[in-house]
Amino acid sequence: MTVAELAPPTRTRTPWPMLVVLLLGHFMALLDTTIVNVAVPTIRAELGASGAALQLVIGGYAIAYSMLLITGARLGDIHGRRRVYLAGVAIFAVSSLVCGLAPNIGVLIAARLVQGAAAAMTVPQVMSIIQLRFTGQARAVAFSAYSAVMSVGMVLGLVVGGVLVNADLFGTSWRPIFMVNVPIAVVILALLPRLLPADAPAGSRRLDVSGLAVSLPAVSLVVAPLVLGREYGWPAWTFAAMAAGVGLLVVLVGMEQRIRARGGDPLIDVAVLRRPGLALGITTLALLMAAFAGFLFTFSLHLQAGLGDTALRTGMTLAPMAVVFGAVGFSWARLPASVQHLLPAVALALCTVGYLGLVVGLRNGSQTGPALWVALSSIGAGLGLGIGTLVTHSVRFVPPAQVGDASGLLMSALQLAGVVGVAAIGGVFLAHDEPGAVGWTRAISTTAMSTTAWVLAAAAAAGVVAAAALARSIAIRRRAEAR
Repeated sequence: MTVAELAPPTRTRTPWPMLVVLLLGHFMALLDTTIVNVAVPTIRAELGASGAALQLVIGGYAIAYSMLLITGARLGDIHGRRRVYLAGVAIFAVSSLVCGLAPNIGVLIAARLVQGAAAAMTVPQVMSIIQLRFTGQARAVAFSAYSAVMSVGMVLGLVVGGVLVNADLFGTSWRPIFMVNVPIAVVILALLPRLLPADAPAGSRRLDVSGLAVSLPAVSLVVAPLVLGREYGWPAWTFAAMAAGVGLLVVLVGMEQRIRARGGDPLIDVAVLRRPGLALGITTLALLMAAFAGFLFTFSLHLQAGLGDTALRTGMTLAPMAVVFGAVGFSWARLPASVQHLLPAVALALCTVGYLGLVVGLRNGSQTGPALWVALSSIGAGLGLGIGTLVTHSVRFVPPAQVGDASGLLMSALQLAGVVGVAAIGGVFLAHDEPGAVGWTRAISTTAMSTTAWVLAAAAAAGVVAAAALARSIAIRRRAEAR
């Protein structure tokens, strides 16, 4: 990072329009993390995709996204954040078009991987630019808007996806869910260069190619068997691959520590994890997102393949969660600062209650109606309260010089947790059979969803424990600063 970047943030003449356009790109990337969920049964039917292939359509995006987020943050440091952000938006638009035109499941999965890589170029720049160009109350408002976009983007994808699939525009079925990104990207590419001044690249920093070369196979060896293992009957190679992946991750940490000791620029600066709150914040956010991603994947399959709902009705069923998610995500910053460190624990508790409410509703045969809305609203409130507060508290004590590293680690953990959630929690649901296959019934789907909901509640409850530890860490730091 250059000396200029460490100086007080430079105020632009029109900072809020700049923020709106920046967040539009973030919204586009987040939309694609969930917009596919309601289209899964349609894609499966039209392209003849297996359960594992469907998990790769959803998880492949998040795999590339999570593995390359840190690299994306570093590229912004090296080449300038505006330049990398715009390049990512352009690549995202092209890959979205390819997704929409994909003739088979293989092309769709490959294009989703490129989409994820492009998202990894754009998202880290948003947090870094907010941290560097906004101060005081303006920064708090900007991060509140950032949190709201995270909330709305992920859940609105379900509603938008349902509307587009159900509309079947010009007989294109599920394909518009990807093509909708193209006009959004065009607007961003036209407006942002006029609103965001170019930032000087930090030429003193370099990209850690060796770290990237080890991290990519390490994460792939852990995640791919989680996605494919169930379909292949968990052969020995899946466990060997995961063990090799964990071994490579251990090697990676050692490599990065040696690079840092020599004064180099490691891909993953492990030292930043020693900043108060960051490691606990990442752990809590990972538990929250793993449960959420697993819930979206399994519940969408349950509604459509189990209950026979349309994509539109599935989206509308989840709409109460989307509304509460967005409203809470935007308003939590107005609560007194003295209690905000407690909010992540409250958020995870709300999610736990929501998932348990889902268990009760399914057991009583309540597949729709007020009981379900209450459970979904509780989940939405927990997510809206949790994501924004966890992002804010995780980077609260990180100095500007390490913002890029911290935001990359944070977003990587968030996306990787989503992949693990889809693979692991989705595996619990799919273990009962392939949705839509002969013999798959409403009763089987309900049993599968009920079992899955118990797992979701357990993950959220573990998050409560981690969030409580985070709150204690922040309180200790506050007392130390007050002395």
